[in-house]
Amino acid sequence: MVLQFIVGAIAVIAGAGGIGAGIHGGMKMKEASDTVKAAQKRNDDNVLRLENSNKETMSVMDSLGEQEMKIINSFQRFSEIYEKIHNAPTFKEINKDGIQLSTFTPKEVKNAAVGAGILLGGLGGAAMGTAGGFAAAGGTTAAVMALGTASTGTAISALSGAAATNATLAALGGGSLAAGGGGVALGSAILGGTTLGVGLLIGGIIFNVTGSKLSDKADKSWAQMKENEEKINSICDYLMRLKKIATSYSEALERVNIVYERYLNSLESIVNKHLKKKNFIQKLLSKKCNYKNFIPEEKTATENTILLVGLLYEMCKVKLVEKSENDEQTNIIKEIEVNEQIKKSNAIIDKIAA
Repeated sequence: MVLQFIVGAIAVIAGAGGIGAGIHGGMKMKEASDTVKAAQKRNDDNVLRLENSNKETMSVMDSLGEQEMKIINSFQRFSEIYEKIHNAPTFKEINKDGIQLSTFTPKEVKNAAVGAGILLGGLGGAAMGTAGGFAAAGGTTAAVMALGTASTGTAISALSGAAATNATLAALGGGSLAAGGGGVALGSAILGGTTLGVGLLIGGIIFNVTGSKLSDKADKSWAQMKENEEKINSICDYLMRLKKIATSYSEALERVNIVYERYLNSLESIVNKHLKKKNFIQKLLSKKCNYKNFIPEEKTATENTILLVGLLYEMCKVKLVEKSENDEQTNIIKEIEVNEQIKKSNAIIDKIAA
């Protein structure tokens, strides 16, 4: 009887131990499951933070790129006014108290204006990051694609409508298919943002951390999440710096552009006034007014307008981003160059206003 009692007691104890072990095992499984879920939730939150940061920065960059295209396109009006002035000073001759700009020819400025107009027309259905890509690479660089030659041998700047758009797209794609380039299809892809968009602005690293499904194993899942989080934090910091420098540059461009538009309106009035002064015979001989007949204030206004065109043209050439050699790294923000150009533009505006 005693033996049976002892055996029964052992069975009860063993059963209790088994239940205890089962409860402990169940708790560990639940903890592991909770860890995986927490890691995935935190990773999803990090990815969402990255996507929001990316959208905000792309929006600012797209706004800057479109702003540059509109400014460059406005040079068309300047060119039409400038061409009515005989003996007008050249870009090379214009400087302000020792502040020298890069030199451009009136033809370069005019053709860039045509190219910017074509690109502006193609931005309507373009993907996010396209116009921002123009700003990243330098708006003038994108606009002067119109200086190229279509596969037919005709200068793109001489074309119009769909022919001009297709020729520019082919130029962006490296030339026509027959010439060994990527053709319109590649050019369209570039305008779609695959090259000049997100990839150029940020780099391949962003695609390595989005949409990732973490491991089902708790420890591995948490480690993956932490690794992604470190990369995302780095990219978000990069995007914040890019957004900040793009905003500053946009503000500097707007400051110069406001002064430029005021001077352009003044120059147009000056030219029209001198053209009206010409008698019938003079009008027959030439449709231009003579810069030598301008009074000092009018010459100053003319020179300042040319100077501002040169400044804006140069500002739109500045690259905000340079592509990294390693796709695992973010691209390089050209903060020093951008800030130097902002400082230069402020100095010129201050000199003009003085």
